[in-house]
Amino acid sequence: MLTLACAVVAAGAVSGAVAALGGGGADTARPTATASPVVPLPAVPTSAPAAPSPTRAAPRPVRPSTAASKPPAAPAPAWAAISAALYRSPDSQVLDWIRAHPDDPRRPVIERRIADRPTAVWFTEYDPGAITARVRAVTSAAAAQGRAPVLVPYAIPGRDCGGASQGGAPDLAAYDTWMGNFAAGLGRSPVIVVLEPDAIAQSDCLSEGERAARFASLARAGRAVHAADARARVYFDAGHSGWRDAGEMAALLRAAGAATSGDGIFTNVSNFHATADEVAYARRVLKALGGPARLGAVIDTSRNGRGAPPDGQWCDPAGRALGRAPTTRTGEARIDAYLWVKLPGESDGCRGEAGSFTPDYAYDLAR
Repeated sequence: MLTLACAVVAAGAVSGAVAALGGGGADTARPTATASPVVPLPAVPTSAPAAPSPTRAAPRPVRPSTAASKPPAAPAPAWAAISAALYRSPDSQVLDWIRAHPDDPRRPVIERRIADRPTAVWFTEYDPGAITARVRAVTSAAAAQGRAPVLVPYAIPGRDCGGASQGGAPDLAAYDTWMGNFAAGLGRSPVIVVLEPDAIAQSDCLSEGERAARFASLARAGRAVHAADARARVYFDAGHSGWRDAGEMAALLRAAGAATSGDGIFTNVSNFHATADEVAYARRVLKALGGPARLGAVIDTSRNGRGAPPDGQWCDPAGRALGRAPTTRTGEARIDAYLWVKLPGESDGCRGEAGSFTPDYAYDLAR
């Protein structure tokens, strides 16, 4: 039985959870959405209040000036791979646990091997009035450190095909607006955007027309990110090596604009497949996809240290381990980064409540 990618359970503001996918498999829990890195979140999040409207100062009258006009801005730099160190947000469930349990004997291992690593920041709420400020809080903090954050927008309509992770924007027009507001918070520094896990690989539940409309919206999302931040890199959903054939996946990606509106693909989000398998799979997909030679792949290595369970288990399977540490220096052609998109230690729903940080599970992965 193939183990497919996973989806999120909605619990107020959507947090991590479990959902079964079509095609003969199930998947794992998505990480808890992280809001501003300034305000800590509870271990089991509730609906977050909307961010207050920014206060605008009254405009000053424009005074005529005889000074020479400013020269036009320099054109955006040519495409370059992100080489900056990755950003670790100070706001996460594992860090909340570390701070609350200074004397726990598991703490040193969990802190050193998980809490000190950079992980992705998820945005799962449809909150068009607040999303710009939430994204900007992360990107500005990362830019101040000279680091690149990994951001996961996860609000596509029909998310998880109506399963346990259902939610997102009410329709694609609303999603386009939300993504435009998301992009407005990016700034001008390097950013990695992992665009809508499962939105392409898990699209069989949609009609042909619905799928085409979703794919067009994803292409618009990629273009919106690039228009807002020329240094951002956008990666499109390619499932994982145990799911679809590379040629089939490439055809879906091509239809979604991955070769023209993105910078490559991502694989293995929240899954367990070995890095070597994912590298080989990603290269096959990229070859079949075509497009510019600069297209690359990022791979979620958060829990794949021992590969996928042989029996296809997906819910906090025993015997798994942390994978390669997050880095943009992989030493592998066309592999742009190893990332921890899934937050290690957040349960799929078997070792603890879905989406919650579970120290026993984290310790087993880390030791």
